[in-house]
Amino acid sequence: MDRARRLAALGDPARLAIADALATSDRSPVELVELLAMESNLLAHHLDVLESVGLIRRTVSNGDRRRRYVHLIPGALEGLLPTPDADAHRPLFVCTHNSARSQLAAALWKSVVGLRAESAGTHPAERVHPEAVNAARRAGISISGARPKSIDLMSIEQYLVITVCDRAHEEMGASEDWLHWSIPDPLAVGTPEAFDETVHELRERIHALSGE
Repeated sequence: MDRARRLAALGDPARLAIADALATSDRSPVELVELLAMESNLLAHHLDVLESVGLIRRTVSNGDRRRRYVHLIPGALEGLLPTPDADAHRPLFVCTHNSARSQLAAALWKSVVGLRAESAGTHPAERVHPEAVNAARRAGISISGARPKSIDLMSIEQYLVITVCDRAHEEMGASEDWLHWSIPDPLAVGTPEAFDETVHELRERIHALSGE
């Protein structure tokens, strides 16, 4: 019955287009309005329907608190939605400080996919956060030798840019070809559990994007 309700919700072409747009990238309602050329009140209705059947969730931005992001719930439509050609360009994971989320994402990509990924920050910190190093070790990967670096040093046209931080996404003014994963900053909580949850979410996202 639950599957039937989800499929019924996607029977509307507009809602299917929303799900396609969210297949690999979180987006704000403003971004969805622009991407799909849809009136904001109609978008709000469709989002309510998708949320009611457990396909999406909406969260407040960690950057601009007036902004929200819409997420397709991992696994909700496994095998039914398109994925981009993640092998066309090497991923470049970006967050503000390049001290936790983006470093973990790059290491997890190599672990899951077997290919190298890069990471950078819009305002890089002096070092990778110790709790991120510890979380990586618990996950069976290593970022102990990693050093934060600036996005300004990267030729980003060579990469598939994936922002994993709301602040970085909002600051950079993302291109249509970039992806955004709205992942909470584990430093805001600071516990080992928060960093482990970040690793878990990043791993899920990477599996979904890569098909591995």
